[in-house]
Amino acid sequence: MSSKTFDDLRSFLSELNMQGQLLNISDQVTAEPDIAAAANAAARLGETAPALLFDNVAGYTSATVAVGVHGSWRNHALALGLPMDTTMKDQVAEFIRRWETFPVSPERRENPPWAENSAECDDINLFSLLPLCRLNDGDGGFYLDKAPVISRDPEDPENFGKQNVGIYRMQVKGPRKLGLQPVPMHDIALQLHKAEERGEDLPIAIAVGNDPVITMMAGTPLEYDESEYEMAGAIRQSPYPISTAPLTGLDVPWGAEILLEGVIEARKRELEGPFGEFTGHYSGGRKMPVVRIDRVSYRTNPIFETLYLGMPWTEIDYLIGPATCVPLYQQLKAEFPEVQAVNAMYTHGLLAIISTKKRYGGFAKAVGVRAMTTPHGLGYVKIAIIVDEDVDPFNLPQVMWALSTKVNPAGDLVQLPNMSVMNLDPGGVPPGISDKLVIDATTPVYPDARGHYGQTVHDLPEAAEWITRLNAMLAARK
Repeated sequence: MSSKTFDDLRSFLSELNMQGQLLNISDQVTAEPDIAAAANAAARLGETAPALLFDNVAGYTSATVAVGVHGSWRNHALALGLPMDTTMKDQVAEFIRRWETFPVSPERRENPPWAENSAECDDINLFSLLPLCRLNDGDGGFYLDKAPVISRDPEDPENFGKQNVGIYRMQVKGPRKLGLQPVPMHDIALQLHKAEERGEDLPIAIAVGNDPVITMMAGTPLEYDESEYEMAGAIRQSPYPISTAPLTGLDVPWGAEILLEGVIEARKRELEGPFGEFTGHYSGGRKMPVVRIDRVSYRTNPIFETLYLGMPWTEIDYLIGPATCVPLYQQLKAEFPEVQAVNAMYTHGLLAIISTKKRYGGFAKAVGVRAMTTPHGLGYVKIAIIVDEDVDPFNLPQVMWALSTKVNPAGDLVQLPNMSVMNLDPGGVPPGISDKLVIDATTPVYPDARGHYGQTVHDLPEAAEWITRLNAMLAARK
């Protein structure tokens, strides 16, 4: 399947505009509360919501803000270069197909757009450069929440695969100071730990305002030594463009609007938070690592990209939904070929629904437990619902049917006590620790002989023809 590719944010915004998926708001707005409130409202428009572009922000002479860039299935399809009416299920299937072409080596380019302007050290003031605003009214400050952070393994800095590109929330705490939250299971936390054991700062680069695919990849749970740039090439079906950051030497997105470079300061922690999170709850204030920015490079009149997140569904759910389903599917499928599909759309995979064939009694429970020990599952898969291969995990009525008729709590629930979970999970007690649950909603197979499942009702053989016929009649009526 052919697809369009986008090397920067501006080319993708042009595509959204051409497809009717971008609203240009030229009326003057305030950074607070207008931008966040409008993004919040757009998220409530549903699966066809447009992105929003503000170019008249009070108090800023030349500020442009983009929100909702990935904020609907239409926008997500266009980001993949697919027709915007491609269904969510078909987008996941295409994502899987492209994933299997990994790795695709990146293309190094000169003259990145972000090299037009620069500032160093005491000349840096993030508050004047960026039109910052609180995204929810209880946030403890201003945040960068859609900016990939690039870092390297300090023990193996020449290993391209171990160069991490990930998205982490960052609180702007001073003109050149950020607070960064690395979840312990994330690659950057492992790299920071290695650097601090050596008594060293961890150099990083932060790319603000990017093409749509690298943002997807930065939110995708890859293996530690899998390159996000090589996976971006596979997903966009062409080599991903990168450039060399002038201060840190890190490989960074060629098309970024703004590039911040500096270090995570070793063994330094300050209070960060609270923040209205993707869980739909506020996380509290915690002591988190501190970032010092030493150089800023930026396009003339850069576009500041951010996203609203809160009670699902918001832009982040569209952004990370497929990017969570696909790696979980690939990692499970490699060990259990019987696995048919994975739906981990819900709260970054805190709940995952997995359909599988079964080799023998108890097999489904083993698949559920394994999902909880994948790289992403360690911190996120808290509840795994396992259904039969003929149940579509993306079809919630079918899943509810399986739950209501196949589950006997006497033997189909596996509770695992005191497992690791990301500390943002509001149910963790203490934060970072939770019991996990596997729900076996499959039909028992030998030697498990429980229940009476020998007479399942199936669709009539003529039903498929009538579905086509009725759809044609409905289309003709419009």
